[in-house]
Amino acid sequence: MRDRTRHSYEQRILRVLTHIQQHLDGPLELDALAGLACFSPYHFHRVFTGMIGEGLMEHVRRLRLERAAQRLKQSRRAIADIALEAGYGSHEAFTRAFRERFGAAPSAFRRRHAPLPVPDGRAVHYTPDQVIRFSPKRSSRSMSVAIRTIRPQRVAFVRHVGPYDAVGEAWERLMARAAPMGLLGESCQFIGVCYDDPEITPPERIRYDACIAVSGPIRPRRDLGVQVIAGGDYAVTTHFGPYQRLGRTYARLCGPWAARSGRELRAAPSFEVYLNSPEGTEPGDLLTDIYLPLMPAPGTE
Repeated sequence: MRDRTRHSYEQRILRVLTHIQQHLDGPLELDALAGLACFSPYHFHRVFTGMIGEGLMEHVRRLRLERAAQRLKQSRRAIADIALEAGYGSHEAFTRAFRERFGAAPSAFRRRHAPLPVPDGRAVHYTPDQVIRFSPKRSSRSMSVAIRTIRPQRVAFVRHVGPYDAVGEAWERLMARAAPMGLLGESCQFIGVCYDDPEITPPERIRYDACIAVSGPIRPRRDLGVQVIAGGDYAVTTHFGPYQRLGRTYARLCGPWAARSGRELRAAPSFEVYLNSPEGTEPGDLLTDIYLPLMPAPGTE
């Protein structure tokens, strides 16, 4: 079962890699790529990052620059046209990105008689023949993951729409609403639900729910909402350290671990349980449990 799951994940990501190279000039929207790979949009970008070793749009930008490098060497087309095809609206932005990638400005790169750089064999590169050479990224470290079955959990929440680094304001509003209602006991569980990938979703449209678990009756009021986090099976691992590095743990969980797990991911958002508070805790000592929703195990439905 585990080998079959791993092979399935790899073939589904390979379909996406092939589609990207065939449609580099297209919009390459997240939902369409997730559907092509038969992954939920909630998890696709993390599966992709975990298996490829770079984010989806980072991958697309790199391929467009590699294609531009080939066109600079193999044609006499105007640099401005090549820049536009690579997705850059100005010559300056293209030159800056190209120099960072290849160590030279486009014009100097074109004048050099040196051959094209030899691609790093570990990554997926642009190929005009669109024959993809794909070696899934393997995690170099073991990962402690437990599969837990949880009951549905009602939560009171305040929604934040905007960059993830500004979610503190939502937590302040939640605490201000919850304290007078007696919802902040010693055993209160603090939960975050992250819906969007900041690399793909514009910052002003990123959604995050700051939540506290509730057991008694509660009604929505003003900007305080009530929802239920779905029960079922979850893969759970603990992230140690700053919240800014959570993405790395998500990528390892959704990529290498999930592909070897023998389980399929469920179309529901992951959530985080904060085991200590950033107030009074050093960033390196923060503890966060990540819950990744799973489909029922085969034979148990």
